[in-house]
Amino acid sequence: MKKVPSEQVIKRLKIENPWWEIQKIPKAYLSFRPRAYLGLFYPLVHTKKIRRATVLMGPRRVGKTVMLHHTIQNLIDGGCEPKKIGYFSVDHPIYNGLGLEELLELFSEATGTNFNEEECYIFFDEIQYLKNWENHLKVLVDRLPNLKCTVSGSAAAALRLKSAESGAGRFTDFLLPPLTFHEYLELLGKNHLVTPPEIEDGFFSSENIDALNESFIHYLNYGGYPEVIFSEIIQADPGRFIKNDIIDKVLLRDLPGLYGIQDIQELNYLFTTLAFNSSNEVSLEELSKWSGVAKNTIKKYIEYLEAAFLIRTVHRIDRTAKRFKRANFFKVYLTNPSIRSALFSPITSSDDAIGPLSETAIFSQWFHSDTPLYYARWKNGEVDIVLLNERLKAMWAIEVKWTDRFFHKPQDLKSLIQFCHSNNINDAAVTTLTKSGKLTFDNIHFDFIPTSIYCYTVGYNIVKGKQNIREGLTSVST
Repeated sequence: MKKVPSEQVIKRLKIENPWWEIQKIPKAYLSFRPRAYLGLFYPLVHTKKIRRATVLMGPRRVGKTVMLHHTIQNLIDGGCEPKKIGYFSVDHPIYNGLGLEELLELFSEATGTNFNEEECYIFFDEIQYLKNWENHLKVLVDRLPNLKCTVSGSAAAALRLKSAESGAGRFTDFLLPPLTFHEYLELLGKNHLVTPPEIEDGFFSSENIDALNESFIHYLNYGGYPEVIFSEIIQADPGRFIKNDIIDKVLLRDLPGLYGIQDIQELNYLFTTLAFNSSNEVSLEELSKWSGVAKNTIKKYIEYLEAAFLIRTVHRIDRTAKRFKRANFFKVYLTNPSIRSALFSPITSSDDAIGPLSETAIFSQWFHSDTPLYYARWKNGEVDIVLLNERLKAMWAIEVKWTDRFFHKPQDLKSLIQFCHSNNINDAAVTTLTKSGKLTFDNIHFDFIPTSIYCYTVGYNIVKGKQNIREGLTSVST
């Protein structure tokens, strides 16, 4: 049997790297608007001050390959010689059996670039298809100071595990999450539905809250993945795309392959149950009774699903913001609300699931940050979101509602009022359906914000805040 000659591999390389000839990435990638996270990602790839490889990870189909290509175009526009930029789609069968250094040799042969001496930018997409990639990459980082390597992969759990084990001090991890509501509107060109705040750190507003809420419902059902928001065909059957192309590949291939899971059906059933109960309190004991699976096994499955960026757990505190020694009860949230719609069915504004899914959406915006969020629950009360500071003191609290009732009857917010009094909190937020405004009741200053506005503001502030930090660090380093 003949081995694929290097000439054929180089032909493939030229197809994947059209900028060597035309100085532009393919039109298919140029047609997409860049994600807001590009402004955070690009400096990591471009900087020459730190000798590290960048590991781009995240759930499937969130736009990692598109962002790599937008990064490449930024490099070219910034004056980088196109033939010093190499991109490899490692999952292509023609690269099977080739190591990273062998791929670099082919890049050098195709472009005439000496990667051992010249400054180059190299991108390895879907790196998880290369066995022991983390060891190969570590050697390149140590041996070739002029080489800036960026790798990406959809098997997010595997990348996170191997990057942490082998890349300490050599790799910088970057998580690209599902779309925030802010990005969703930005990509669709609907930012006109929101008005910037008059004061710094204030909330956005909307002159047409009904239209904004309509877009928010669409976001809950279809908004997590760039491909979905632009395709009415996919939206007509989201289960086929999201479940088959994203969820099933993680549950049936990525996680079993990484962790040696034997009973895939068991894992699948647990995830479906958790997805249906997103934002509800659960316990290992309850889940064990429902499924017949041992508590230790369920605990491991939940850890695996978190590593794959499908879910996040949020832990419980009591009325005085004290954490429990044993985490018997907790909440599980989908990292992307549209997963629930794909598994079951799309919702409407009057659906019973709109409340839990709105809460899931708010948490999914916050998951883009490192903010330590909890929920409070005690015998006769509950508060949806609480922030604890480093000394584990409650700083602020939020109640998530899909109704305007509490705007007119703040006295009915009994649990939130009780929690604020118990923790000396003077200000609290409550999300609504359409109402905005401030009022004081029982010595607590309430800020009422429509849920859609709150989601947009959080997503916007997290990205822009990180960009400001990144710009500050860049200016200091240069």
